[in-house]
Amino acid sequence: MKKYLKVFQAALVALVFIGMFVFLWLKSQPQPDVYEEFTPEVMDLKKTTVVTGKIEPRNEVNVKPQISGIIAEIMKEAGDHVQAGEVIARVKVIPDMQQLSSAQARVRLAQVNAGQAKTDLDREQVLFDKGLVSADEYDKIRQVYRQAREEVTAATDQLQVVRDGVSRSNASASSTLIRSTITGLILDVPVKVGNSVILSNTFNDGTTIATVANMNDLIFRGNIDETEVGSLVAGMPMQITIGAMQNLQFDATLEYISPKAVESNGANQFELKAAVLQRQIANGQKAPQPLGEGRTGAAQIRSGYSANANIVLAEVKQALTIPESAIEFSEGKTFVYVIKGDGDKKEYERRSVKTGLSDGIRIEIVSGITKKDRVRGPKILKTEETEE
Repeated sequence: MKKYLKVFQAALVALVFIGMFVFLWLKSQPQPDVYEEFTPEVMDLKKTTVVTGKIEPRNEVNVKPQISGIIAEIMKEAGDHVQAGEVIARVKVIPDMQQLSSAQARVRLAQVNAGQAKTDLDREQVLFDKGLVSADEYDKIRQVYRQAREEVTAATDQLQVVRDGVSRSNASASSTLIRSTITGLILDVPVKVGNSVILSNTFNDGTTIATVANMNDLIFRGNIDETEVGSLVAGMPMQITIGAMQNLQFDATLEYISPKAVESNGANQFELKAAVLQRQIANGQKAPQPLGEGRTGAAQIRSGYSANANIVLAEVKQALTIPESAIEFSEGKTFVYVIKGDGDKKEYERRSVKTGLSDGIRIEIVSGITKKDRVRGPKILKTEETEE
């Protein structure tokens, strides 16, 4: 009995070794390569690029004072709509002491000259009435008197302007009232009551009282890489997607491409501008209502929004296409492997093809294959799960 048991154990051990050997031998045998297979498809092909930028009003102006002083009152705030000529703020003039003294001295001198001219005219009038002087001489003296009176008026106006910022003769055009120069939306009021402001002159830009823009005329401003700028022409359509309004798209038309590159992060880029059309695209439908200050809620575009512009650089209708991964690039030429046969008898014919437009995923085949051919793709990598 013990003899049979030992024989059984030895046979069992031998069987295990033989089974392991067969398993390892089978695993070591080369497995046939399996490839993806593609059938050419006829479809519209587009090559697009995305340009990052932001939305800005085309006409944005900084309203500055015509006189230096202190902000006494602010009538408007950011977000208010204003008409051209509407008052935004009022400035209280703090006169320069040197200019004030000079203006006061000019008034006194003008009054002295006017008094002397009046005395001369009275004397000339007596002589003229008696016929002792000619009319021409009398008219000259009267002209001097009139000029002296005008000088008094001008000196007085100058004194009032230096002291108060406005004179009686031009009170309707007071320089102490800061008025909007355009019709639009107030984007920013960077000053507060009590702030000192200065007028714009040769030496400085002056203090900005408010920034006003027409939000019904917007542009997209962005930069495009030099490798793609050659495909752009003015008038090309674009679609704008704003980061804060992801459910909406806006049509735009390319208006401007900079003739000069600007280096950014080691790459040459060109500035472009596009007019945002006054309609929005939501769920494939276009709405003709204005996009700017007249809108409320989530659909209102605000100045400075980050945006992306989708531009179609090239397009082919009804092109014969295959996945670009099926293309072999070799020595400046392109090849594909056309499948011949089925099952285990598959053969692959290496065939030269002429390619066209590529969108980065699919590529146009101009010649070399037909839509009836089957094309070999990349090799399918096997894993333990696929083997099982």
